Amino acid sequence: MNPEAVVQFQLDAYNARDLDRFLAAYSDEVRIFRPPDPAAFIVGKPALAEYYATQRFNLVDLNAVVLNRIVLGSRIIDHERISGVREAAFDVAAVYEVADGLIRTVWFFAAG
Repeated sequence: MNPEAVVQFQLDAYNARDLDRFLAAYSDEVRIFRPPDPAAFIVGKPALAEYYATQRFNLVDLNAVVLNRIVLGSRIIDHERISGVREAAFDVAAVYEVADGLIRTVWFFAAG
């Protein structure tokens, strides 16, 4: 799959709360960051699975909508609106780096 298709695949799995399909889009060595913190928030697929199983996919109203997408080679930049996590929906800029057909690194920039 091309980088954009990989990111869309994981977004569809996220909205379906399908953990196995979601994890299939990620590298075993995935690293997820929440700038400005320079340290990775999640490192490795087991940590990714644990976080999303207990902190996201257990939320009944979880949903992400892409408001805008930019494709820059192996990097996909999505402006997403996330609902079902907090009381009110919130926006994030998600930068996905895809290598060898899998998401290797993600940076989540939250609004305000």
